[in-house]
Amino acid sequence: MANPKRRHSNTRTRLRRAHDFLSPKPVSKCTHCGAAVLTHQICPACGYYRGRQVITVKVKEKKKKS
Repeated sequence: MANPKRRHSNTRTRLRRAHDFLSPKPVSKCTHCGAAVLTHQICPACGYYRGRQVITVKVKEKKKKS
């Protein structure tokens, strides 16, 4: 089996690793409520997708302090 005869330079190693980073997921604003939403997903805040309501979202009630 072949073994490397020389060490790779730092530049060559970094050029190879240039595509290994993770890119952030694309986030857009909901057209109905303005919340941050992943693209092509139903808005978790209001339940709208592409201008029409797809699901009804339950609103959590705040607990009263005793």
